[in-house]
Amino acid sequence: MMTIENYNQIIQLSRSPDQVFKALTEEIPFWWTALFEGASNSKNDRFTVRFGDQIYKTIQVEELQKNEKVVWYVEDSLIAVPGLKNQKEWIGTTIVWSILEKEKGTILQLEHIGLQPEIECYAICIDGWRQFVKSLELYVETGKGQPF
Repeated sequence: MMTIENYNQIIQLSRSPDQVFKALTEEIPFWWTALFEGASNSKNDRFTVRFGDQIYKTIQVEELQKNEKVVWYVEDSLIAVPGLKNQKEWIGTTIVWSILEKEKGTILQLEHIGLQPEIECYAICIDGWRQFVKSLELYVETGKGQPF
């Protein structure tokens, strides 16, 4: 049986797990998108992130383990870009941020469960994740990200 790989990305940061956790729970507009509505720092909170008029995600916070893990469930989503037939592929996917303390900082792993190579938006979506994880890295390291 073939196992299907979910999208994964790992970055190493020189900052503490506390700073990384705070960026993922209280400071999303500073690295992902300034078009942020709702709350993201307690279990069952809901928030919506928008990228212009044609792209949004509504997310429920499923799990928070302080300085260790953040889990988001995508309740609603639209990726209205030309040529994309299935514009709601993120619905029902889960985004898991795992935070691991290291001697001189933190290792952060992103796993997007359900974002797999065979889905239509895969190439567009992993480009987006790479861009915004880089922004998250810049934000945590320097205090200034590059949000949408």
